[in-house]
Amino acid sequence: MKHIVAKLLSNALAEIPELAAVIGDLDIGTTVERTRDVSHGDFASNVAMQLAKPARKSPREIASSIVTALGDNEQVDKIEIAGPGFINFHMSAAAFHTELKSVLNDGSDYGRQAQKERPKILLEYISANPTGPLHVGHGRLAAYGATVANLLEAAGYSVHREYYVNDAGRQMDILGASVWLRWLSANGVNIPFPKAAYRGDYIRDIAAAINDNGIEAFGKDVILEGVPEDGGDGKSDDDKAQREAYIEALIAKAKQLNGDDGFDRIRQQALESILADIEADLAEFGVTFDKWYSEQSLMKTGRIDDALAVLEKRGLLYKKDGATWFPATDFGDEKDRVVVRENGVKTYFASDIAYHFDKRERGFDYLIDILGADHHGYVSRVRAGLEAMGYQGDDLEVQLVQFVSLYRGGEKVQMSTRSGKFDTLRKLRSEVGNDAARFYYVMRSNDQPLDFDLDIATSQSNENPVYYIQYAHARIARVFSKADELDLSWNLDNGLASLALLIAPQEKSLMSAMSHYPEVIELAARNRAPQILVHYLRDLVSDFHSSYNAHKVLGDDAALRDARLALYAAVKIVVANGLHILGVSAPEAM
Repeated sequence: MKHIVAKLLSNALAEIPELAAVIGDLDIGTTVERTRDVSHGDFASNVAMQLAKPARKSPREIASSIVTALGDNEQVDKIEIAGPGFINFHMSAAAFHTELKSVLNDGSDYGRQAQKERPKILLEYISANPTGPLHVGHGRLAAYGATVANLLEAAGYSVHREYYVNDAGRQMDILGASVWLRWLSANGVNIPFPKAAYRGDYIRDIAAAINDNGIEAFGKDVILEGVPEDGGDGKSDDDKAQREAYIEALIAKAKQLNGDDGFDRIRQQALESILADIEADLAEFGVTFDKWYSEQSLMKTGRIDDALAVLEKRGLLYKKDGATWFPATDFGDEKDRVVVRENGVKTYFASDIAYHFDKRERGFDYLIDILGADHHGYVSRVRAGLEAMGYQGDDLEVQLVQFVSLYRGGEKVQMSTRSGKFDTLRKLRSEVGNDAARFYYVMRSNDQPLDFDLDIATSQSNENPVYYIQYAHARIARVFSKADELDLSWNLDNGLASLALLIAPQEKSLMSAMSHYPEVIELAARNRAPQILVHYLRDLVSDFHSSYNAHKVLGDDAALRDARLALYAAVKIVVANGLHILGVSAPEAM
């Protein structure tokens, strides 16, 4: 309904030459907001205050001119000027009836905006290292990213979903060594398993399934020759350094004994196995991508060299201590960054800036990265790289997602990918279901830590918000089924012609709440805030349950019955649309 008010204001301003001349590029829609107190009307506009300075008039004088130009309209019962110059609109019953009809007419498209030409958005999210199954923390990144993508598309933006596969570098070497050592163990060669390796049972499963043609089970003495002892379990720097030295020595030994090609074959098979598991896990969770972008491809296609060549041409690389550096401090970063080490190996930072360079080169106007909270230092350095290559740093937006604490039986579950002591996303989904998982992951703002309580998520009560919302949808479906059972066929045309009979406070409140939906989608998309939609749906179904409990729907008065069924049908559509954006099902029965 907000667009109705914005349109009325635009038409009125066009009739006032001295104001039309100073509007400039002001978007009238941004001046219109829902009122917090319904006694002040349904909508308020501060357009008079926005135009006061350029028009050189007082806001109240401008507001008075606008109100006069607005005249009478069947969509508005009353217009008044408040405070320093706000224009308050009290919408008519006819306006809410028109919106209800729009819901029924548009169906699943209600609340969705027409496709915008620009910007073309690339949304990267999850991008978890393919070194093990997704855990519950990755689940929050998945649910949040997928929902933000859905919101942006509903708001009219073109969105490309992408998963960046970190399939190069040290973590992949550790993965390859971990699988190799488990393979050796299965073949009778027991090497003390590194504390810094990946220790989950999935490593044994991968080792058992790999094609081991050409892999030789070297003896323990051969493998451990020249290899230092593993470090202890403590947190001291000495222990940490010793653990790292042990795993590094075993990686070097694996490459030496198997050859680089042989070790790469082990590592790639492990990568493919884990990546296939991640993709299947996410697909079952309702999360899919337009592209899985391999870090290795940056090297194979020369994109890293291309990005570094741009920096070199701009005079933005320098040598120091045998390494090649990028002067990130010149672009607001806290320190300069190495892009090529003294041994010629390119750094993670070089891959990062090359990847974002490639995003822009592929024609995407606006980049959104959704990352874990531990990537807070990542933002400035990647923006620095983009700016250095001639792009706008502000065209990169990074949303950080805080950590998840999983509680079972009132006790916090400890998670560690390396040790294998973690709850996987797949296990969580099997316990609470996809719907509860998708819903609970986005209930809170992404910048707040999330305590995921399994007891509440699995309860079938009003305390469980996803159950409460889904139950409203199923309850409406049951009303229509009951009408059929009683041979009370719904006459939609009669219902729409009888909407004026919906005069009860609960019905008015429900129609008003329902009309908020398009604005909620726009606001949630703009703020990357799915929780706004979550809270809206809870409030909407609360209004529905209040109306349902207060008034008999399937009464003897056919006109009133059909009008109430029209209202409930519209509510059912809005609830289903909102749940769909959240990635949650809208059941017909519960």
